[in-house]
Parts: sequence; structure tokens; C-alpha cells
Amino acid sequence: MGSAITVIGLPIALGIIMFGLGLSLTPGDFARIGRRPKAVAVALACQLILLPVVCFGLVLAFNLPPVLAVGMMLLAASPGGTTANLYSHLFRGDVALNISLTAINSVVAVITLPIVTNLALAYFNPGEGQVGLQLAKTIEVFVIVLAPVGLGMLVRGLKPSFAAAMDKPVRIASVVILTLVIIGAVSAQFDVLMANLGALAGVVVTFCVLSLAIGFIVPRLLKIDRPQSIASAFEVGLHNATLAIVIARSVLQNADMSLPAAVYGVLMFPLAAAFGMLITRGAPKTPEASS
Repeated sequence: MGSAITVIGLPIALGIIMFGLGLSLTPGDFARIGRRPKAVAVALACQLILLPVVCFGLVLAFNLPPVLAVGMMLLAASPGGTTANLYSHLFRGDVALNISLTAINSVVAVITLPIVTNLALAYFNPGEGQVGLQLAKTIEVFVIVLAPVGLGMLVRGLKPSFAAAMDKPVRIASVVILTLVIIGAVSAQFDVLMANLGALAGVVVTFCVLSLAIGFIVPRLLKIDRPQSIASAFEVGLHNATLAIVIARSVLQNADMSLPAAVYGVLMFPLAAAFGMLITRGAPKTPEASS
């Protein structure tokens, strides 16, 4: 019964979340990328290049067991989640940039996530008979990530009024589903989680804080506007923990690998809120960019 929930229930849960993301996207969100190439390029470089390197250094520094090390690398390779849009809105970031980044990240992750995870499996060799994300697994990731997003975009294109009406219910459902997925992942591996909580809490908090900081500081150093840098911080710093959990449990069929993402999914909310208050404290109120 438990395995059936993992194999069937988790991908369906993620599919609903990604479908909701698709309902909020239009082709214009991709086209907008061309109008702000520097901000997009910097944020993507932080997420796709810097974060896996930083995460690799952290798992070595914290001396994580191989399975948890791969789980952390899987989390690092996961794209930004839809939660980034909410935090960006709350802390006066460029939400339109978040939407554009989420759109392109959903596409790019189909390629980069299997590559990073495969390299991590090869390096850490968790000894569970895994040989990496081969073609069939890569296609499975593609279907899990892109198919529901594309369906949501199609629905919005054909029935914009329906998409608009469904926006709030799907967002609420996504938050509820995300919470249930994290609770389920934690409860299913509770003993293992408790045995590794000391190591996991430290590395997860450090990774989350560094992700947020890199996403904000690097763009600012490169003279990118503050609202866009705030958007970058949350896009780079808030990963799609649900996707990482689903890949670990359903694609790689290793529940222990989902533990870092489950812990991260709980801790990222207060950490992101504290970070948002820190970077906006004393900052002048600026109109939110929307184009």
C-alpha cells in the first residue's frame, strides 16, 4: 500500500502543483526573458552552476552519508518552486522575473537535474544498485515536470477565464499538497530522519541561507536592480522540494534520498521570511516591476 502511494500518489501530487504553475504561465513569460537577458542569465548561472558546486562542498564538509549526500545534490539540482513568486511579491521583488525564471527553469531542469543527480550517484556511490538517471529515467523526469506545465499553459490559452478562476484554488491546493508530501516523507522515514537530523539540519540550513544570499548578492554585485535581485534571491534560494522528493521516491525509488528535501521543505519557509525581512529592512519602497 505504501509503495503504491509513493509510485502513484506522489507524481499525481506534483502534477497538480506543476499544472497550477502552467495555469499562471503564458508564452509571453518566455518572450519576456529576451527583454531582461542579464538578470535571467545571472540568476540561472547562480542556480545551475554555483549552487551545485556550493552544495557539493557542503556535503563533503558535513561528511554526509552517501545516500543523504545524493539527496542534497538532487535538491540543489531542483529548480525554483512556485513559492518563490509569493515571497518575491511579499518583499517587493520583480514577480514577473520570477515567473519568467520559473518557466525557463522548468524546461532546463529536465536536462540539468538528471545530469547533476547522475554525477552525484557516480561520485558518492550509495551502493543501492543505482546506475543513474538513464534515458528512460530522464524521459520520466520530463513527463513529471513538463507535461503538466504544458497542459496548464494549454488550458490557459484555450480557456483564460477558467484558468483565472482556478488560479487561487490551485494555489491553495498546491500549498496543502506540498505540506502533505513533506509530512508523508518525514513520517515514512521518521526513524532514519531522527538518526540523521543533526547532520541534516546543519547542512540544510546552511545550504538554504547560502542559496538565498548568493541569489541576492551576485546580481547586486553585477549592478542588477534591487527588485530583480530580490526576485533572483527567492528563485535561487527556494527550491522545488516536492520535485526532489518525487524524483527520490518514485524515480530513483530510494526513500532515504528524499529526507534532505523533506527537511528543507519545512525549514525554507521561516528562513526565507527572515531573509526577506533582512534585505528589505530600511530599503526604500519601490514599485514592483511587472513587465
